[in-house]
Amino acid sequence: MAGLLRSDSIPEVGEDAAATVSMAETLSEEERDELRKELAKVEEEIQTLSQVLAAKEKHLAEIKRKLGINSLQELKQNITKSWQDVTSTTAYKRTSETLSQAGQKASAAFSSVGSVITKKFEDVRNSPTFKSFEEKVENFKSKVGGSKPAGGDFGEVLNSAANASATETIAEQTEEETH
Repeated sequence: MAGLLRSDSIPEVGEDAAATVSMAETLSEEERDELRKELAKVEEEIQTLSQVLAAKEKHLAEIKRKLGINSLQELKQNITKSWQDVTSTTAYKRTSETLSQAGQKASAAFSSVGSVITKKFEDVRNSPTFKSFEEKVENFKSKVGGSKPAGGDFGEVLNSAANASATETIAEQTEEETH
């Protein structure tokens, strides 16, 4: 368990652990003192840089606050800039052109399919078979409807339905009152 608590540095990724151990053993006491001083100096520089960075970030936040720039506005600006960067790429332009051409071709294809279907319906409607069927339906309507025009107009149908419904309601109320 004592090996887990060692103060030796841990080798970086890709660094040979055996080489690190053997190098530490071959260093003289003077070299070790020199490396420790350099280590302390680098750590102190890192600490100083961290403090400078924190001060700069605080100053940046203060400037943004004074300018009225908030996180949402900054996010919008970043998204806008990113979108502009994306739309200026060659890949985007090529893809956009390709999709536009494909859309135009699809639109033309749907248009032509629509005209073909319309033409086919017209052909069917003008065919002798359809004409014969249409005549049979008209004959049947006139036989079922009698001398009245086939079905009457829409207003007449509504009036007759309303009158029939009102007559039935009055008859039902009369029956209920008598019982």
